[in-house]
Amino acid sequence: MSKTVITSDKAPAAIGTYSQAIKAGNTVYMSGQIPLDPVSMELVEGFEAQTVQVFENLKAVAEAAGGSFKDIVKLNIFLTDLSHFAKVNEIMGRYFEQPYPARAAIGVAALPRGAQVEMDAILVIE
Repeated sequence: MSKTVITSDKAPAAIGTYSQAIKAGNTVYMSGQIPLDPVSMELVEGFEAQTVQVFENLKAVAEAAGGSFKDIVKLNIFLTDLSHFAKVNEIMGRYFEQPYPARAAIGVAALPRGAQVEMDAILVIE
């Protein structure tokens, strides 16, 4: 099976040795997105703004792969403070409709560049 690199200039450029996403067959594996503004490559301020920026970054990569949030089957959320989980749920409700993807929310000690939230996802595009 061949692999295709997916990139979007509407999401932050990779800041390491990884691709924004890889498409293998009809499955897209999106790398973790932190709340970097894709133009300035600076972290946005505030938890809610960071969460929105992460969803916008994921959306841009999903669209570059030919998909949308409706195609996400698995979403992983990494939080430096699990007390923000209710806010993540609220914001996620702005982006997703039922049936919701499978999801994990994981508390972590730290994220790149001091981000408070990071997410990655798997899409299946029919």
